[in-house]
Amino acid sequence: MTMQAAVVTDFTKPLELLALPVPKPVHGQVLVRMQACGVCHTDIHAARGEWPVKPNPPFIPGHEGVGVVEALGPGVQGRAVGERVALPWLGSACGHCRYCVSGRETLCEQQANTGYSIDGGYAEYAVADARYVVPVPDAVTSFDAAPLTCAGVTTYKAVKVAGVGMDTKVGVFGVGGLGHLAVQYARLAGGFVTAVDIEDEKLELAHQLGADHVVNALKTEPVADIQSRGGLDVALALAASNESFRQAFASLRRGGRMVCVGLPAEGDLDVPIFETVLGGLSVIGSIVGTREDLAEVFSLHAAGRTRVIAEGRELADVNSVFEEILSGRVPARVVIEY
Repeated sequence: MTMQAAVVTDFTKPLELLALPVPKPVHGQVLVRMQACGVCHTDIHAARGEWPVKPNPPFIPGHEGVGVVEALGPGVQGRAVGERVALPWLGSACGHCRYCVSGRETLCEQQANTGYSIDGGYAEYAVADARYVVPVPDAVTSFDAAPLTCAGVTTYKAVKVAGVGMDTKVGVFGVGGLGHLAVQYARLAGGFVTAVDIEDEKLELAHQLGADHVVNALKTEPVADIQSRGGLDVALALAASNESFRQAFASLRRGGRMVCVGLPAEGDLDVPIFETVLGGLSVIGSIVGTREDLAEVFSLHAAGRTRVIAEGRELADVNSVFEEILSGRVPARVVIEY
């Protein structure tokens, strides 16, 4: 039995659509028949080998996969055939290091990452560690669950890490797949949100989703605009752009926290020591979220507290989807539907 898969065979070439054998689950794994998989900017970095730690071709990208468990490998407990699950970035972790046992499993140094170090969701079937898939509630569609599996849990965790609360002034830098959800989570936490982007369409979307103020960085200098309004307590840096990161940091007021989430291919952040010390500023890194964080994200969506803005595509469209994302033509997220 074969399946269709989009495969990275070479960092310098487009993904290839191949017919591959359906994988068989080994001890502790489940076989999942994919229903949807979101397309993340990280997938583009992976397919082009743009980060310092590179995946090893050939591999199948995709870490926003959602599907139905078709088979259980030996030794699997707690999962059932027919159950709908999500396959997040954290494909597995050691389970016993200081990070795993203290609720910080995404920092585990032995982790495997879906669609990067292990094959992911750009295929009709995938195998996954049964302990690290996350059940999807009946009230959440697979289409919506896919972006929530990375874009949702990543921004949800960033809002948590930032300590957003009532009356917190929050800046969301980059309104796309991550940013449109970050606006909603910051609002849910009690924050007043300023959204910054270079596309009016995305800023209008941010406004519809609850942003209190929007800034087009091509038309208005965002730092001056935001500082004239008192500055930010929290800046969420989501865009894969060094300049956007610089603007996020410079928009902080005293005591402010910048949370770094986006990963530019060649990213450097110059932090002025004098201003940082005197202003009591913080720069924080936030990497995706835990299984519990994702369960909470699904619960919020099932309760109707969030909206996912996405467009559907077929697996055969994956290379053109990459170009759409890089050109900024995608309003929020693209989801591959099977």
